[in-house]
Amino acid sequence: MNLKGIISISGKPGLYKVVAQSKNNIIVESLEDKKRFPAYTKDKISALDDISIYTYDEDVSLKDVFLKIIEKEDKNNCISYKENKENLENYLTEILPNYNKERVYLSDVKKIFQWYNLLHKTGDLFAKEEISEEVVEETETLEKGEKPEKKKVKSESPNKVKVIKKDVKTTSKTNLKSAGTKKASPIKTGSSRGK
Repeated sequence: MNLKGIISISGKPGLYKVVAQSKNNIIVESLEDKKRFPAYTKDKISALDDISIYTYDEDVSLKDVFLKIIEKEDKNNCISYKENKENLENYLTEILPNYNKERVYLSDVKKIFQWYNLLHKTGDLFAKEEISEEVVEETETLEKGEKPEKKKVKSESPNKVKVIKKDVKTTSKTNLKSAGTKKASPIKTGSSRGK
């Protein structure tokens, strides 16, 4: 299960996938209708990776709760979030018997089941996590009993970096002079327009 890049935006229904990121906002795509729009820094955004459920022992991540629901329901939909309070709380008690009933509100319980059913419907619930090829190669060499290779990284001296910066500055000045650029004349305003 891969919840990386899936977020919830406060005040907007459903779940969203992060598509791109810029300085002031992120571009998100709705999991249901695939529409894209910007989410700004003023929006309260919660990543599903970071959400956990309060218990009397340790907090349990949302991913672990989803895995327990998958085991219980045999990869099918779970209870609807529109059920009454007792049914929702009983269902969560079956999955997570020691959840903190004082700190986990009914709205939180509804979100858990709503998000699970939405991820199940879109197929994102069973998406596998991407493992980089380097990690796979390292584990294969460790299983064989071989020593992993050490990679050498070339480091450049700080003097070379300074020389490169100087070259860039001089070429940009010569390009401006050769292009014949002129200094912009001031804009005429008021009584100086006709002259």
